[in-house]
Amino acid sequence: MPGRMQVIPMETEKFYTLPPLPYGNGELAPAISEEQLRLHHDKHHNAYVVGANGILERLDAARKNGTDLDMKATLKELSFHVGGHILHSLFWGNLAPAGKGGGGTPTGALDAAITAEFGSFERFKKEFSMAASGVEGSGWGALALCRKTGRLVVMQIEKHNVNVYPGFAILLVLDVWEHAYYLDYKNDRATFVEKFWTIVNWDEVSRRLEAAVPA
Repeated sequence: MPGRMQVIPMETEKFYTLPPLPYGNGELAPAISEEQLRLHHDKHHNAYVVGANGILERLDAARKNGTDLDMKATLKELSFHVGGHILHSLFWGNLAPAGKGGGGTPTGALDAAITAEFGSFERFKKEFSMAASGVEGSGWGALALCRKTGRLVVMQIEKHNVNVYPGFAILLVLDVWEHAYYLDYKNDRATFVEKFWTIVNWDEVSRRLEAAVPA
């Protein structure tokens, strides 16, 4: 639809590709250091892309050869890798260098929607931070839109594929796997969550909300 941004890059091939970062590796510092960002994007995110593509190749080969796979294990593994790829792609897009599109507070329709649901931006920020900080094990904090009710919902996504609400449009995500922050913050997830707010790209989150709301 003209004027609407795709929140996840459309794949032009039969397999997934690692999206380039929309900023330099050092541009999110000090919230995320160059070394941390390079490791996270080039190694960890890429591992999910490679993993997903490997399973797709395995499925293609099994179908071509008429062989059987352990479908329960195969599909669970595929959802894990594809979920990791999609969430990471969203994550890079909803970040921007501090003072250059990152940080501050939302405006316009996004600000109005947050205020209508949470009462204030500060209340939303508190709930989101608590959700992200409290994810059990590895996972994500997320803000999503329920298209049925029109309400914004804060979610915890465990691993990459557990506790996801089907059909909800994800607007904002924060990766709280240790690989996202350990070089910079060690085991201090709460400080990483606090610094996250300095690099949120609210313009991108606003575009995702606009794309999720029927015209």
